[in-house]
Amino acid sequence: MELKLITIALVFFVSLVVFASGVRAANFGEDASFLKEHTELIVLSDASGQGKVAVSPAWQGRVMTSTAGGDTGLSFGWINRELIASGKILEHMNAFGGEDRFWMGPEGGQFSIFFAKGAKFEFADWQTPAILDTLPFDVASKSRDRAAFAAKFSLTNYSGTKFEVAVNREVRLLDAATTWKKLGVPPAKNVSLVAYESDNRITNAGQNAWQKDTGLLSVWILGMFNPSPSTTIVVPIHAGPESELGVKVTSDYFGSIPPERLVVKDDIIYFAADGEYRSKIGINPKRSKAVLGSYDAQNKVLTVVQFNQPEGVTDYVNSLWKLQDNPFSGDAANAYNDGPPSPGAKPMGPFYELESSSPAAALAPGESLTHIHRTVHLAGAEADLDAVSRATLGVSLVEIQNALKKP
Repeated sequence: MELKLITIALVFFVSLVVFASGVRAANFGEDASFLKEHTELIVLSDASGQGKVAVSPAWQGRVMTSTAGGDTGLSFGWINRELIASGKILEHMNAFGGEDRFWMGPEGGQFSIFFAKGAKFEFADWQTPAILDTLPFDVASKSRDRAAFAAKFSLTNYSGTKFEVAVNREVRLLDAATTWKKLGVPPAKNVSLVAYESDNRITNAGQNAWQKDTGLLSVWILGMFNPSPSTTIVVPIHAGPESELGVKVTSDYFGSIPPERLVVKDDIIYFAADGEYRSKIGINPKRSKAVLGSYDAQNKVLTVVQFNQPEGVTDYVNSLWKLQDNPFSGDAANAYNDGPPSPGAKPMGPFYELESSSPAAALAPGESLTHIHRTVHLAGAEADLDAVSRATLGVSLVEIQNALKKP
């Protein structure tokens, strides 16, 4: 009886600590139920019912979260419960959350679609286009393991160029055999996984060609995940001289990043994903290997993001918030760690992001560009996860966990 009382007291104490710290160990069923209270939700499932993906048509066919363990399994996506429950629509952007959201670039520069003509490149003038924020995509079809969406809309960039755009987006859940093949690793018995990809096609639906001198668009996919002190972002890069491949990483989006938060080596980058320091990194297409990931050592979850990157293509839109000398010298991959924008301020999340972009889309009328972004979450024995990490990211779990430790 005494042992039982001690156990109950311990559980109660842990619950108080979790509540006080604001950390919520949500499972997939809880997140799905919450979302269904506020928006339409399409839940994709694998044949076993363990791998699940929750998709929101109202938010552009966005993958809100996923799990490898059924309704009681860990929910991998970050969801902004406070904003969603409030029912409010914010002015500049609505960070509803979600681990695969459809956006388009560029964000900044003379060809920006987030700043109106003549606006200052400041937060007060920054505005996410409604079609990428609050307006729904139409549901074209849905089945057990996939859902397709469509939208048509106009966008006008900072220079005054108008684009007529058609989007076709499909989110499809991958079975285990296909996933292991995509990872290039033999199946591991002691690992549970969920994997899905978004297939995003944009089409020039207007009468005029999209040309570099008046601005181009790109597909931009961003995934928002739950941060923790034990989570590290990992980005493999091509080694080589800067004179040929450019800088290893662009890291000054929000000022310099302290060395204990960002470690840059010849062929790998480590980046803190604790949600405590607002910072962002970018990888140019010559450096990018079309893969990035993260490891949550506390929950033993390895996340791998893969995307299609056409070989030899180097024109990517530049999203820096200024008029640019090189508007097509942008990134193929990005990662973001949320945190207070200024001392004492409240962070947007917190969350961290793994992102990929398509090349700049120089399309004639009726032509299309397709960008595929694949997300794989693996949970289980560290020895098995280590093999996957070595094969996909090129480093061991020990290297990842030790990379950002202070001397």
